[in-house]
Amino acid sequence: MPENSPVPDAQARYRAGFWLAIGAAFGFSFKAIFVKLAYLVPGGVDAVTLLALRMAFAAPVFGMVALRTRSGASLSPRQWAALVVVGLAGYYGASILDFWGLQYITAGLERLILFTYPTLTVLMGVLFFGKRLFRMELVAILLTYAGVAAAFAHDLHLAAEAKAVWLGAGLVFGSSLSYAVYLSAGGQFILRLGSVRFTALAMAVATAGTLVHYLLARPWGDVLHQSWPIYALAFGMALVSTVLPVFMQSAAIRAMGAGPASIVGMVGPLATIFFGWLLLGETLSSWQLFGASLVILGVFLVGRR
Repeated sequence: MPENSPVPDAQARYRAGFWLAIGAAFGFSFKAIFVKLAYLVPGGVDAVTLLALRMAFAAPVFGMVALRTRSGASLSPRQWAALVVVGLAGYYGASILDFWGLQYITAGLERLILFTYPTLTVLMGVLFFGKRLFRMELVAILLTYAGVAAAFAHDLHLAAEAKAVWLGAGLVFGSSLSYAVYLSAGGQFILRLGSVRFTALAMAVATAGTLVHYLLARPWGDVLHQSWPIYALAFGMALVSTVLPVFMQSAAIRAMGAGPASIVGMVGPLATIFFGWLLLGETLSSWQLFGASLVILGVFLVGRR
């Protein structure tokens, strides 16, 4: 091999991208664990307050990124309005529905339902953007929802109140749908603004929406009178499950490509199921693992396509 061959550098970048993608997957998967642990703190915390704390801790970082990347393509007033809608759908709408849903279902089931967003994105492309649905994608969609159904049946069997599981699953599916809207509509903004600037602006919009919701729903002083475990968990969620994985995922995509990075991210549901068993005492059954395998296989097929 020639002395100046670029292959070792490319291999090193790919290995670095792989570990960055692993770290991002674990960070994202741990969000549900942070939320469930916060709900277990004596005295409790409601979903709106917890989300407001998470966004408040994460906002300074994304605000600095938005200021540093403000040069570049400009947006018209209509495009700014569309960006506001997309940002609210992604990091506000998807998050609040997810937090509400976690009050009723296990962290493992939540992550599997959320993992339907790639198939929902494909379906939105077919319904609204005139894209073609290939046979492999149809098989992937069927596998994904069969896996969710298997895990859902497991939780429904163990639940003392079946209505709670149905409600929680519906809320989390709404979260997945909201995030799919964000991904489908956000593609055009990423082409125009770049992924880092778009993410920072979308996060700023979502933070504003979250704070408005909090001020309308709760006495504003409540956020200042939480116990220290709530603040610690909210800060951990902002750092470990929001800021770090967002930028780690972007770096992984640059290093190894979007397809391989997304495939590595499929470890996320299994990580959530494992941490839910280890830290929350959630049951770990063959049905859950079977359902997770079907979901991961389905998303893998979508990713290959």
